Amino acid sequence: MSLLKRVSLVVFFLILPVEVFAANSGIDSGDTAWLLVSAALVMMMTPAGLAIFYGGMARSKNILNSMGMSFVTYGIVSVLWIAFQFSLAFGGDISGLIGNLKYLFMGRDINAVFVGTHVSVMAFAAFQLTFAAITTALISGSVVERVKFSSWVVFSIIWSTLVYAPLAHWVWGGGWLAKMHIADFAGGLVVETCSGIAGLVFALMLGPRRGFGKVAMPPSSIALSIFGAAMLWFGWFGFNAGSAISSGALASNAFLVTNTAGAMGAISWMLMDWMVHEHPTMLGFASGAVAGLVAITPAAGFVNNVGAMFIGFVAGIISWVATGYLKYKFGYDDSLDVFGVHGLNGIWGMIAIGLFADPKVNFAKGIMYGGTHQIIIQIIGVVATIAFVSVGTFVSVKLTSFITKGLRVNEEDEVKGLDIAVHTEKGFEL
Repeated sequence: MSLLKRVSLVVFFLILPVEVFAANSGIDSGDTAWLLVSAALVMMMTPAGLAIFYGGMARSKNILNSMGMSFVTYGIVSVLWIAFQFSLAFGGDISGLIGNLKYLFMGRDINAVFVGTHVSVMAFAAFQLTFAAITTALISGSVVERVKFSSWVVFSIIWSTLVYAPLAHWVWGGGWLAKMHIADFAGGLVVETCSGIAGLVFALMLGPRRGFGKVAMPPSSIALSIFGAAMLWFGWFGFNAGSAISSGALASNAFLVTNTAGAMGAISWMLMDWMVHEHPTMLGFASGAVAGLVAITPAAGFVNNVGAMFIGFVAGIISWVATGYLKYKFGYDDSLDVFGVHGLNGIWGMIAIGLFADPKVNFAKGIMYGGTHQIIIQIIGVVATIAFVSVGTFVSVKLTSFITKGLRVNEEDEVKGLDIAVHTEKGFEL
């Protein structure tokens, strides 16, 4: 046998085990690549997109504090998620309520395939980490400009463990709502309704900002908020299309309907401004886009573009009414309108699945296509989520208050501004 043939055989047998393993591992490189890119897109949404969006809407004396709450939340949840929260959400099911600790500190085989997918457990955990982080960070928009930074840190730890992880298990981790075949593609319940209801409960327990409804509270930079909204819109493609956990036709549908609904939400809010106040506002256009994106989040993997257009258009109107009228009529100080934009449109998007779900897209069939069963499941999920999150947030806030000896900054610090009072820094040198 020639030397060349001998070398070829050695190389063949050295490579063979690797090739056989790769072929039989069940991990698809294309799906994995798309999921990791999506995870990076969603990661950008919290410490960049959301932080800038919120920071621009806060008063200039509180811009760093408002941005910092989103930033620090991402860091906190990143550690907790890997330590035990992913396991609580996506470990083996315990009575439909919570996962076990099989993924504690992510110490299992890194080559393991996550059940029902063609990606590794590690890739799936990285993607889901970004959802847990942004959901928790969203709540900060309801309580900025008067909550103690230490209280926010403690609350983030408690709430993401007691509320987010169990709810994620119920819907996505094999829990009781998943067994009912609830349709929530990318977080209408788990992210949007959850954060909106939590924000409202926290804001009510904390009380309004001093001067709320009596003195003007202008945003520090509408330009920053518009830029932040654009970053959120960009990241939302990873949020929704990535939730297909594959790079196929379903991801493509989710990508396109996401853009459609976001655009329709922006247009409908702008039209409401134009018709009622006789001038279109750019902050309204940006906020309407976010409203449309929120509403399509649960439905992106179930509806076609006609359904997306209707969902997005209604979403912009819902948030316009909630933030411009309901908030002041009922006197709750949801500072940056987390409930009005995320909470209400998370609920609307979930119910809209029961109306517009196209069976050609996925398993759910809406009323428009002759199905009546799915909307009942959707309503059950919404009611259960509102109840669970309300109670869980109340407990989380009470525990936080006990640990940090109160929730609010003192009057002097609130008037001075939290950037200087808490961080000894300024967002702008005016």
